[in-house]
Amino acid sequence: MSTFKSRVLPFTFCTLIVLFTAEPANLQAADDALSQIETAGLLERISTLASDEFGGRAPMSEGERLTLSYLEKQFREMGLKPMFGDSYLQAVPLVSIEANPDMALSISDMEGNVHSYAYGTEVMLGSSQVSEKNDLNRSELVWVGYGIVAPEYDWNDYAGINVKGKTVIILVNDPGYATQNPELFNGNSMTYYGRWTYKYEEAARQGAAGALIIHQTAPAAYGWNVIEDGGKGPQFNLARENDNMDQVKAKGWLQYETAKDIFDIAGMDLDEMMAEAAQASIKPYSMGLFATVNINNTIQRAESYNVGAILPGSARPEELVIYMAHWDHFGTSQHENGQEGDFIFNGAEDNASGTAGMLEIAQAFAALPSAPQRSVGFLAVTAEESGLLGSKAYAAKPAYPMNKTVGGINMDRLNFLGKMNDVVVVGHGGSEMENLLAEEARKFGRTITPEATPEKGYYYRSDHFNFAKKGVPILYARGGTVDRDHGAGYVTERNADYVKNRYHSPADEIQEDWDLDAAVEDLVLFFNIGKRLADSNDWPQWFEGNEFRAIRDASLAGSGD
Repeated sequence: MSTFKSRVLPFTFCTLIVLFTAEPANLQAADDALSQIETAGLLERISTLASDEFGGRAPMSEGERLTLSYLEKQFREMGLKPMFGDSYLQAVPLVSIEANPDMALSISDMEGNVHSYAYGTEVMLGSSQVSEKNDLNRSELVWVGYGIVAPEYDWNDYAGINVKGKTVIILVNDPGYATQNPELFNGNSMTYYGRWTYKYEEAARQGAAGALIIHQTAPAAYGWNVIEDGGKGPQFNLARENDNMDQVKAKGWLQYETAKDIFDIAGMDLDEMMAEAAQASIKPYSMGLFATVNINNTIQRAESYNVGAILPGSARPEELVIYMAHWDHFGTSQHENGQEGDFIFNGAEDNASGTAGMLEIAQAFAALPSAPQRSVGFLAVTAEESGLLGSKAYAAKPAYPMNKTVGGINMDRLNFLGKMNDVVVVGHGGSEMENLLAEEARKFGRTITPEATPEKGYYYRSDHFNFAKKGVPILYARGGTVDRDHGAGYVTERNADYVKNRYHSPADEIQEDWDLDAAVEDLVLFFNIGKRLADSNDWPQWFEGNEFRAIRDASLAGSGD
């Protein structure tokens, strides 16, 4: 039998906070609402969503059907209204592209010598183009360093070369991280130019046929196992009229040793080339090698769904404060009948926990005797693991206009390590939402802290990013860096263990040593922030100099979404 850290009366401290912050007439009502956020309910909801029955919650699967039914039932039972007219569901048209793993990457030189690299262990390959067959046939290899075109940094790795129909080899992350030069890009903190999604997008804009990123664990922020496990099986894309024919034909990753071997064949020293590429825009040039690969795809088209509910505001219902979490994960990996092993990506932390936490907060809001002045929304999005597709679809067609969406909170993995002295803000220094967090966290004796590893680019890896691109400030905060009982080293060690052994793997299941009270404390904090914002006239702004501030200004002025 599993034993979880949970006190009999986990809300004593929370009750004290309410006593000091609420009006006397509302004390009991507020306390009753907060009491809805509790360890037993949180664990029950995570257990359901992360169960083997739900099969890893892949979009377009039986697991999705079960998840949608569960979420809609939860919202209905709370008495919350549908977010999308008379429906809790928002259709997100997707196309599933599943590459046949029976493939290899062949690299040939000018003399016709061919070197082959195995799918899975040495390279991972796929395609976003919706076609049953995507081939590269002796596509010329071109080295483009970081593959970045950034005029504001006076950087262009594609200057002076035409890569149309060619295959580019690219480094992950950006030069600021590689050099640790605070004056180069954003120093140690990753910019969007460092994300793999940007690398593929830019390669496509340049007309490349193929794009191969060199994997290294530190700059990528995860090991090869994440690349290999995540790249197998169906890969999802938003369904577009052009069937993504404006994307590269073939995209993928090279193991560092694989890349080093390819560079050796070309008579080039990879390490020297990497060091040179980090100093300034490189002069891209042909490697004198050619790539061949045959990608055979199975195509499926279907609709996945976002799930959303609303507590209408009592005074200004047209204004929205939003909570969000992604419900999807990687489903069940391919395997033979009777084959031994665990093939279900249960995604207990990532992100059954965030989705369950959002439901706990929704239940607390539903228990209030009167609704806040502004509407409060709860949005569970699909296909985050496939490139933030559900939130991208919502941002393109929101239930509430973006210039009426005040702000919100994104929950992607709750903290189960222990109660913290601080709260980590991913993308620290972004918006005034952090001021709200700091003030409310202080009531718990906590401070706010920038993320310890900004080089990993977590800000660009969750659904709030699609809201930011529309100008809406969404807080992405979680856990902390200093455990109240065990200190900072404990947190660092435990987080590293999760990334190494459970992140994006079938091992992400409920753990017996989870501290559920720690997660509940964070959820109460998030509830307090949203409640305060929903009962205010405040419109949190991006801080001066932030890349999204101008978008928000235009939006609120009526010239944007």
